[in-house]
Amino acid sequence: MFHPRHITRHSVTRVRAAALTAATLAALAAGPALADGDAAKGEKIFARCKACHTIDAGGPNRVGPNLHGVVGRGAGETESFKYSNVMKDSGIVWTPENLDAYLTAPAKFLKGNRMSFAGLAKAEDRADIIAYLSAQK
Repeated sequence: MFHPRHITRHSVTRVRAAALTAATLAALAAGPALADGDAAKGEKIFARCKACHTIDAGGPNRVGPNLHGVVGRGAGETESFKYSNVMKDSGIVWTPENLDAYLTAPAKFLKGNRMSFAGLAKAEDRADIIAYLSAQK
């Protein structure tokens, strides 16, 4: 039977240390924090996206939809673009975290979507482009 007096100062310290270690390892595994992205660098990275996407307010769709205001928008919600059913029915909201996962490997994040882009391997590049996209409101 568990009794509170069995909890020692040493065991509490060990639990706190384990929790701190786990949190630190999780943060390191995630790479640079999304909030640390550099929008100016992200704009340069977005040059790779311009073959398929525009970013200006009211800009046209290309092979992919216009991405102005994409952060916070639901996936497949641009009325003037014909999305795949997988994208339209996904229920995804483009939060920075979802964009990070999607931009890592679009085909793996949402199987059956039509984006042919392989993804951005570097967490720093993803953080930068997400910072740039976040600024486009």
